[in-house]
Amino acid sequence: MKLKLDEFTQYKFLSHPTYSPNGAHVCFVVHAADVEENTYQSHLWIYQPADDTYWQLTAADNEAAYIWLQDSDHILFPGARTAKDKEKLKDGEEFTVFHSISIRGGEAREAFRIPFKVNQIKQLDGNTYLFSTTFNPNKSALHTLTPAEKTEELKRRQGEKDYEVLEEIPYWGNGDGFTSGNRNRLYLFHSDTKTFEALTDENLDVDSFELSPEYDKVVIVGREFTGKMEVANSLYLLTLKDKSLNLIGPSEPFRYGFAGFLQQDTVIFSGSDMKAYGTNENAKFYLIDLGSGATTCLTPDFVTSTWNSVGSDCRYGGSPAMKVRNGYLYFITTELDSSYVNRIDSKGYVEKITTQSGSVDGYDVSGEELVMVAMRGLKLQELYRLVGTQETQMTQLNAWVQGRALAELEKLSVETAPGAQIDGWVMKPVDFEPTGQYPAILNIHGGPKTVYGEIFVHEMQYWANHGYFVFFCNPRGSDGKDNEFADIRGKYGTIDYDDLMQFTDAVLAKYPSIDQTRVGVTGGSYGGFMTNWIIGHTDRFRAAASQRSISNWISKFCTTDIGYYFVNDQIAGTPWGDPDKLWEQSPLKYADRAKTPTLFIHSDEDYRCWLAEGLQMFTALKFHGVEARMCMFRGENHELSRSGKPKHRIRRLQEITNWFDHHLKGSEDR
Repeated sequence: MKLKLDEFTQYKFLSHPTYSPNGAHVCFVVHAADVEENTYQSHLWIYQPADDTYWQLTAADNEAAYIWLQDSDHILFPGARTAKDKEKLKDGEEFTVFHSISIRGGEAREAFRIPFKVNQIKQLDGNTYLFSTTFNPNKSALHTLTPAEKTEELKRRQGEKDYEVLEEIPYWGNGDGFTSGNRNRLYLFHSDTKTFEALTDENLDVDSFELSPEYDKVVIVGREFTGKMEVANSLYLLTLKDKSLNLIGPSEPFRYGFAGFLQQDTVIFSGSDMKAYGTNENAKFYLIDLGSGATTCLTPDFVTSTWNSVGSDCRYGGSPAMKVRNGYLYFITTELDSSYVNRIDSKGYVEKITTQSGSVDGYDVSGEELVMVAMRGLKLQELYRLVGTQETQMTQLNAWVQGRALAELEKLSVETAPGAQIDGWVMKPVDFEPTGQYPAILNIHGGPKTVYGEIFVHEMQYWANHGYFVFFCNPRGSDGKDNEFADIRGKYGTIDYDDLMQFTDAVLAKYPSIDQTRVGVTGGSYGGFMTNWIIGHTDRFRAAASQRSISNWISKFCTTDIGYYFVNDQIAGTPWGDPDKLWEQSPLKYADRAKTPTLFIHSDEDYRCWLAEGLQMFTALKFHGVEARMCMFRGENHELSRSGKPKHRIRRLQEITNWFDHHLKGSEDR
């Protein structure tokens, strides 16, 4: 049976597996699309290692976050609100209702309320919690006001709905809306007395925080800024007894990724000084002895990427990439086309824990056992357990997909320059006949510092089911190898373009069943930039679909949430110091040469690659008489293809497929 365009709405997406403190159970989140309501449902599930059973724990449809309580029998999670609560929310009053549920059964019960929208929470003891919340000193917290003051504050907010005041950059964030003045602030909460106190000031923006083994210290990654947020951040030590907060770590500019306690008085952290390869430089690992204050680099020669950058459109929900467990820091690496779980000890010894290819999307450790959400081969996400070297699949939540016709991935590597080995794959149409002639689609990943791998990608499997060859690769600029391979600063549209074109040449030479006159190209984000670049530099493609793209590095610099530092770092220039360089590397400069019919897909709340980028390119093509179409999705952001509303994701894939059908097949196949 062939895979249908909208069948991704039946997939189960798994995230955030976590062992109970005693290691007897694992909680994880299962997400699924709700097409009728045009949203996603999320539920907590429990896996029991003792007998390898698993079951659904909650059923209110919105349980996407949780923590284990210290008794190992109860789980705390933000729960459903009453009708009265929802009316308060309409009035702008923010609060979070926490519920507790026993894994032994029974209904969830309200545990307590916190008069903030809680972003993250950790338990200190039976009644004390640390939590972070978005704080803005320009907006009064309603719960601190008298009834009369609250009425006036609500009137003021109602009057301000028609405008925004911007006082810093970035002033908006993808998925977060307007953020000017917002800071993530850390608080202490006592559930028995319902009292709380701020632990960080109003200028410190907390990225993450981790507790010491004795629950008396907190290590914080964050940054203080006014006016402009810098790329570098800082490391802080908070002592809970006296509420003192002190800077620790290197004094020179540094970009911290993760920090946690390897031991009570030893902090381990990852990060980079960005001196050699800029913001994309792979992190190294360091130790700080809190007694002496000495900082030691554990991995001076480590060059591997420390996150999961293997791309897919079959995930929903997030999971931490780094965790301290049992005296080790566990972390994910991306190597070539796969991601793996590793660990490092206090001496700097790095050990790879998982060895199978594919993608590890989330994990946790208890003793010498590990559970993970992973994608293996052409399977969608499932829960796996690793004991020793034996990896076993524990769930069958997406087993039905194996009954669909799926295209195998055939690997093809091409040397595009001395020492530049480009790895890629080709998928044949599922009804492939050697004597046939087929259209093809080149798909370009985002990033650029990400990778394609040998895992399930819905849109590409659907196109293979729809009669297309699909091919894709990891050009220079991609992740998975080393810093030098990933470094294309100041070279966008040059060596990466050459790699893509030479890979295309190799695919067409090896697969004569591809009709070379019916090849299309598409990609999103960096892949959208490259699609825009391609149509201005060659007319070899019959049609193009440019998604959440970049067309003009000058407008990208001045309007997007990361533009002011990303462009300066990656294109090696600013609009004032190097305007010619930015324009030379902008696809918009070459739009007057384009002949390729192009579809543009954008979202009006995509502040990473803002709507203006697609509109400029669309206008340029129309002005020069080139066939073009723009499809703009309201209320979506940069994540449209991965976590956008189900109906929008269906329409997006329909738009792209119809465009290619019309231009590559010569029909409106709807």
